[in-house]
Amino acid sequence: MVNINALGVIFPNTYDDLVPQLVQHRTMASVPFGGRYRMIDFTLSGMVNAGIENVTVIAKKDYHSLMDHLGSGREWDLVRKRGGLNIVPPFAQASAKVYHGRVEALHSILGFLSQQREKYVVLSDCNVASSINFAELIDAHIKSGANVTMVYERAEIAKQFATDNYTFTLDETGRVTEIRWNDYRVGEQNLSMGLIVMDREELIAMVKDASVQNRMYLERDILGPSLKTLRVQGYEYTGYRARIYDVKSYFDENMRLLCPENMAALFPSERPVYTKVRDEAPVRYAMDSKVHRCVVADGCIIEGEIENCIIFRGVKISKGAVVKNCVLMQGTVVEPGVSMEYIVTDKNVIVTMGKALRGNESFPVYIEKGTTV
Repeated sequence: MVNINALGVIFPNTYDDLVPQLVQHRTMASVPFGGRYRMIDFTLSGMVNAGIENVTVIAKKDYHSLMDHLGSGREWDLVRKRGGLNIVPPFAQASAKVYHGRVEALHSILGFLSQQREKYVVLSDCNVASSINFAELIDAHIKSGANVTMVYERAEIAKQFATDNYTFTLDETGRVTEIRWNDYRVGEQNLSMGLIVMDREELIAMVKDASVQNRMYLERDILGPSLKTLRVQGYEYTGYRARIYDVKSYFDENMRLLCPENMAALFPSERPVYTKVRDEAPVRYAMDSKVHRCVVADGCIIEGEIENCIIFRGVKISKGAVVKNCVLMQGTVVEPGVSMEYIVTDKNVIVTMGKALRGNESFPVYIEKGTTV
């Protein structure tokens, strides 16, 4: 792995408002996903795999869970004398405030950005888990000669995602000619993935200029009105991705990972996804337990029956319990005789003996963190 001439900036809170249930005690970046991971793991691992060794996370609120997960950055090999992992909480500087858009967030670290040596900056949100190759993205940006490269996918816009989305119109050369905000059109659109590459010094100049004019959103307030003077290039991502915009999409994207092809696409062997190591024991299956088509993380005890489930670390399914089509986060305990279907439990939920919990495929039921049912 070669050190690449770019630094990463991650915004962990950008889409918190879309999933208020899941982010009561955490950021979008630290939402658990896929049995062992958090949403930020995919972005952070992608950057590290590309050789980006200087990553800053600009937190806004509810970031205790995020800091606990990231720690010093050791799991991502980001403990370094220069660069490494830098977590910036709100009010880290006297002039800082709780930001609304990317411009305000970046303005709070202008001094830091000015002191860095890397030529390029990669800006990313955390509501999309993908296996994008950041090295190829940066290389394409350099070869295109563009001022800015914005990553998009061809996808329909879900009704639940009718706000806070950006779509692009491209010409025959791939140049962005229009940026639409809160697009509601039906059919496939060029839907933004919240990932931007640009020159570091150019970004600093943009942020300084925008802050004077009280502009706070990078795409809407700066790039959109400047498309005739700036060369903004589109970069289409065609690989596997999981986009979270409500509890139903969270449930569905987890369930899609039960397909081996999807799991292999999101976790390519050549670009591994790193996460916090807990050193727990392997899963313990009782002799008469039944397991069919499930993802089960380490530290679990399975004594009952599970089918079509994503089971996070340290979950216990007691003897006589039947759990189908569920996503159970870390530390969930299902007591004997329980019947569950289409349920999403947050961390440390206890479902007491004999309870029957039912959602359905179109409306999975969410149980918040630390609840005893």
